Amino acid sequence: MPTVQRIWTAPEGSAPMEARDSVRAIADAGLQGDRYCHDRGYYSPFDVCQATFVDSDALEYVREEYGIDLSDGRHRRNIVVDCDVVELLDTRFSVGEAVFEGTRRRPPCAHVEELAGEVGLARALSEERGGVCADVVEGGAVAVGDELQVVERLDDPDSLADAIRERRSE
Repeated sequence: MPTVQRIWTAPEGSAPMEARDSVRAIADAGLQGDRYCHDRGYYSPFDVCQATFVDSDALEYVREEYGIDLSDGRHRRNIVVDCDVVELLDTRFSVGEAVFEGTRRRPPCAHVEELAGEVGLARALSEERGGVCADVVEGGAVAVGDELQVVERLDDPDSLADAIRERRSE
């Protein structure tokens, strides 16, 4: 079962990422104490991800292939997990007490490269290594070591039909 390896937040846009042992996910807002949860992100209010996830293997690949060590959070993603995060798109998944919905890829940008001070970082994080955005569906505590489990595949027509039937019966 995949687990949370690291958690990172930044209090405002362009501020250094700060490692956390745990964080509270707030429904429809983001991660408590993080810039995008409080409308202080570099791209707020135009391009906001409530939470971002990145694969630890992708970060290791960047270190091995490009010689860029991002273990200090300069990747600017919130939650590092040991699974292919692209597989979380169009799913609902639980991490600790919280439930997230994978919404879209989070490609790297020149801003990340500028803050990290690493020429070529945007290219190194390109393709499927940049991570994904997720909305917080249900809030709760998330901690390093928590398991990640897919709860529902949203692009599965059978699960969509089941959800519609369930709502109609309420």
